[in-house]
Amino acid sequence: MRHRCRRSQPARSRLASPRRPEPASTPGRTLQPLAASRGARLIAETGLASIIAAAAGLMGGVVLLAGLAGGAYLTATTSTAMCDPGPCEQFPDVIPIEGLAGAERGLIAVQAALNMRGVPYSWGGGGPDGPSFGIQHGARIRGFDCSGLAEYAWAKVGVRIGGHTAPQWNAGARIPRSQIRPGDLIFFARDPARPATIHHVGIAVDATHMVHAPSTGSTVRIDTWAGDPYRERQFIGVVRPAL
Repeated sequence: MRHRCRRSQPARSRLASPRRPEPASTPGRTLQPLAASRGARLIAETGLASIIAAAAGLMGGVVLLAGLAGGAYLTATTSTAMCDPGPCEQFPDVIPIEGLAGAERGLIAVQAALNMRGVPYSWGGGGPDGPSFGIQHGARIRGFDCSGLAEYAWAKVGVRIGGHTAPQWNAGARIPRSQIRPGDLIFFARDPARPATIHHVGIAVDATHMVHAPSTGSTVRIDTWAGDPYRERQFIGVVRPAL
C-alpha cells in the first residue's frame, strides 16, 4: 500500500542524523556574495518576470538570482548529479531576511526544496532543520513528507508555517491560481470544498510545476500538477506564506 502525504498529528521524530561537514569546494555548488548595488541593479534590470522564469528553469539547473537585504546572492546549481553522494545543500543555516521582498523569499524557499530532490519520502519526516526520521511506517527512513518539506523550505527564510498541512493552509494569504509564483504552497484535498480533507501540499516552481514529497516509496521530485487529471480534481487552493 502506498501511503499518501497526509501528516498525522503526533509529533514526528527529531532523530536526525548529524550533518555532514561541507567540503571547501564542491562542483555544481556555489554561493557567491555580490555587492549590494550590483545585486539591486540585477534585480531591477531583469524584472520579476525574468526572475520567475529563471525559477522555472531550475528544473534544468539554471541560475537563480535572489536579492537580499544588504546585498544579493548568485546561487548556481548545475545539476543534482554534481552534488553526489547526497542532495545539494546550498544555503547556510541562517539567511538574512530583513527587508527581503516576498517574491525573493519565495525564490529562496523553492530552491531550498529543489536542493532536496532525491531525498526519500518519510511519513512524519522532516522539519526546519532538514530531513529526519519519521513516525510509524516512516520511523526507519530519514527524509521528508510533504508538509515537512514545505516547513523546511520556508524556515530557510525565517518563516514558520507549522509542520502539518492544517496550519500551513492558514499560514498566509490565499492566492488566485492565476497569480502563482515560485515558493507558493499548492494544496490538494480529497474534497476540494472541505479544507479539513487536505492531504497534500507542494511548493510551486512555476504556474504548472511543483516540488514535493509525494508518497511512501518515492523521493522529493518535481512534477507537473496543472493539467494532471488527478491533481486538478483535488486542487483546493494556493497559499503564500507570510512573516
